Amino acid sequence: MVFYFKARPECGDYTIFMGLDKFENEELIKYGFPEDIWFHVDKMSSAHVYLRMHKGQTIDDISEGVLEDCAQLVKANSIQGNKVNNIDVVYTPWANLKKTASMDVGQVGFYNSKMVRTVRVEKRINEIVNRLNRTKVERNPDLKAEREAVNAAERAERKLQLRDKKRREELERLEKERQAELRSYKGLMVAEKMTSNKQIAATSKSLQELEEDFM
Repeated sequence: MVFYFKARPECGDYTIFMGLDKFENEELIKYGFPEDIWFHVDKMSSAHVYLRMHKGQTIDDISEGVLEDCAQLVKANSIQGNKVNNIDVVYTPWANLKKTASMDVGQVGFYNSKMVRTVRVEKRINEIVNRLNRTKVERNPDLKAEREAVNAAERAERKLQLRDKKRREELERLEKERQAELRSYKGLMVAEKMTSNKQIAATSKSLQELEEDFM
């Protein structure tokens, strides 16, 4: 089971989601998207919350409003973190999550600690949590199939882009050849190198003159 929420609409159409338990968290870790940003209460147990950014966006594109929604949702879904004030929530791109065979189910590390950011949450804001909960939808998605479908679409797009690139390169090659032929033709047609009919007539002997020379 995965729970989906909608961030505040004035910040754009963004989906926030989290797994029911550590087993769903394991699936979310495994089949995440490059646009996903992972959130967790620092040094405490909590739900693994994800924010799905729009394609092409990065962690730097998260607005303050959406960041606050994610941080509040993480805090509200931490048994310990929900009871205390002034907690830290860490967040990082999904691609920075590191999973090794020795880790427990749902446990993660980071490839690069410099890519992990922290936001301080002073207290729970019920207005935000209640608004998010009103948008809550439960689904049983096939995360593997969703990820494979995205991979297939990306491969098809790359194939199309490669084909278009080759076509452009071929057109450019043909145009260069055409321009080279035009330059070569123009060189042959330079006025100084050409002889007019008038010039030929002026320098040529008439038929009568040729006959007289022969005789």
